[in-house]
Amino acid sequence: MLKDTLRPLKNWGTATTWRIGHRFRLVRPIKAPVSFVVEKADWSIRWDGEHIRDVANEITGNTTVEVTDSAYRVTEQVVHFGSQYMWLHWGRFLSKRNRFVVSFFHGKPEDGPQVEQHIESFLKSVPSLTTVITAASMMEQRLLKWGVPREKLVRIPIGVNTRSFRLPTPLERAKSRDRFGFTPDQVVIGSFQKDGVGWGYGMEPKLIKGPDIFIAAVERIARVLPVSVLLTGPARGYVKNELNRRGIPFVHIYIKEQASLADCYHALDLYLVTSREEGGPKGIMESMASGVPIVSTCVGMAPDLIVDGVTGGLAESEDVEGIVERALRILSLPEGESANLKVQAAEAVKVCDWSVVGRRHLKEVYEPLLDHAS
Repeated sequence: MLKDTLRPLKNWGTATTWRIGHRFRLVRPIKAPVSFVVEKADWSIRWDGEHIRDVANEITGNTTVEVTDSAYRVTEQVVHFGSQYMWLHWGRFLSKRNRFVVSFFHGKPEDGPQVEQHIESFLKSVPSLTTVITAASMMEQRLLKWGVPREKLVRIPIGVNTRSFRLPTPLERAKSRDRFGFTPDQVVIGSFQKDGVGWGYGMEPKLIKGPDIFIAAVERIARVLPVSVLLTGPARGYVKNELNRRGIPFVHIYIKEQASLADCYHALDLYLVTSREEGGPKGIMESMASGVPIVSTCVGMAPDLIVDGVTGGLAESEDVEGIVERALRILSLPEGESANLKVQAAEAVKVCDWSVVGRRHLKEVYEPLLDHAS
């Protein structure tokens, strides 16, 4: 148990002594006044923290925010946990002299017993928090309904780099499709996420991400159009196996650097989000910024950004027919109407650019806490 192997013994002002197993270690604290705590994995939450850090530090001209995966180094600071899971894992071990901020992206009791228990534990911890950040209006309303005080809640969208994710030139689009072996007549549908359980091959579907709905929708679209699928992300075994069973061609590439994803979007004709629950997801913002028409279930930030029929397609969760109908309608738009949808989508998502999102974290969350502390 982490509780038995990692705990602080005493604070010495400039350093903290921790017992790690049976050893003792003197750990120097992080110097920046704001620490953004991330997982050790090079994945979504770390990327968020790095973007927020870069924008905040550029604005202030100082090292105001530092990203760390070593929460035990944090003392007498503003500590921003990139997810509520890390907060519940670490929070009870850290000095109460810190001021704690947590990003809570998604979850509801109906998602299962483990999620229900997690939410109960989180809500019990809220008195120890100064700020709860959430990205979507529907999640904001849930948190208020569950009793999180209005004055502790801040809604800031998940960010996207609109310089990397942008509308491609015709030549860039042609090169991207050629890179993955797609012919001009193929209708390429994208799904860039992790939707299998664990970090292995992912044969067990993570149903909250809707891989079963994705397969059902793609199969029906493929009855009408020459569909091919582009996949990225780990643990896609279930989706790949089901596409093989149905004879639907696909390409799977594991993108380790987020910036390389932009080239993948340039190859697409349509992006599908078929999740049952989401905090964002990032695919919504990235596809809209990249000029890729999107059809999404009504999850996460989708209702905040997508106007059905104007900037994309919006369907109810598990509504396969609704997803398919909107996908076919968007794919059959005349060239002028299609171009207009892409431009409006790219305009709508500018509120999520990291330059805006990073500044909002600094001005609406960090600075008020730092000013209060001083």
